[in-house]
Amino acid sequence: MALNDLVDPAASGPFARSRGFWYALHVDPILLFLLVMLVSGGLFVLYSGADRNIEVVKAQGIRLGIAFVVMLVFAQLDPAVFRRWAPWLYVAGLAALIAVLVMGVGAKGAQRWLALPGLPRFQPSEIMKLVVPMTAAWYLSRHFLPPRLSQVAVGLAIVLVPMVMIIQQPDLGTSLLVGMAGLFVVFFAGMSWKLIAAFVAMASVSAPLMWFFVMREYQKQRVLTLLDPQSDPLGAGWNIIQSKTAIGSGGIDGKGWLQGTQSHLEFLPESHTDFIVAVLAEEFGFVGMLMLLLVYFLIILRCLYIAATAQDSFSRLVAGALTMTFFIYIFVNVGMVSGLLPVVGVPLPLVSYGGTSSVTLMAAFGVLMSIHTHRRMISA
Repeated sequence: MALNDLVDPAASGPFARSRGFWYALHVDPILLFLLVMLVSGGLFVLYSGADRNIEVVKAQGIRLGIAFVVMLVFAQLDPAVFRRWAPWLYVAGLAALIAVLVMGVGAKGAQRWLALPGLPRFQPSEIMKLVVPMTAAWYLSRHFLPPRLSQVAVGLAIVLVPMVMIIQQPDLGTSLLVGMAGLFVVFFAGMSWKLIAAFVAMASVSAPLMWFFVMREYQKQRVLTLLDPQSDPLGAGWNIIQSKTAIGSGGIDGKGWLQGTQSHLEFLPESHTDFIVAVLAEEFGFVGMLMLLLVYFLIILRCLYIAATAQDSFSRLVAGALTMTFFIYIFVNVGMVSGLLPVVGVPLPLVSYGGTSSVTLMAAFGVLMSIHTHRRMISA
């Protein structure tokens, strides 16, 4: 496939010849092909990461199937529907976050889930990864861009309120992703560099206050472990040490599928969830990691093209923010597994075992497909 085919659907090639069929379904064939490639490889690695437990792979396959259906449903909706419903979904999301704090279901010291009668258990904070950037884009796109300072302040408030509520669960990883998704909208709306520098300075000054008054002990321990994992090699530093060992032992071409010792001898924790990239690096080596990152790069490239060619301000802001949030997912997970960032519990997108995050991500890709295919139909 030529690189030009990845960014220009009108280019010659197999996708261009069948574009009419796919666009009638409101599906971008290039993005769909890349996503199928990613999740297929992910299931392949998951089988090894789950220690050959086929039931885990089947369960993840079912979840991914549901996620693809959600993507197709979202793709059918006109972007105007998302713009119209964004503020109401935001209010409903805040209500759900309040419900989590009041009557949420706890696990491993955190209270992040809702179990309502007649509904499957779900994590409202995951939904806010989609709702927050939409709401921020809805507000800012109603005004002339770039926004004034007062409008930037409102946009930041839209982002910070759910972010603070998610931190209280506590869920630092999800709050980071929700916050970044909203901040990208404000940034893409045209926030001045002077204002960005001012916020960076404020964040730097407030960092000591967050350390002493906001961060919990386990979060502080993660930062200290990042700086010196050998200080507690059998405790807090165990995860990072074993992960780095697995990545380094993979070498150039890896030990081979199902031959990883760190995961199969149970040295590597969470090998099928947050640390699955270490399994891939150990068994497929540097070459395998390059292939994974290449697929991610092509997905991001395609999504950036969709954002750049979007038809209106709301669509451009939402598409750009969702694309960069997907990038942050990858950056944070790979960074924490390789010991460059603190461990914050962010899964590797569409590869790690998990249901709610996969559905949310595929819903985001459905929004991107909606933005692109509806634009094409209107301009035809």
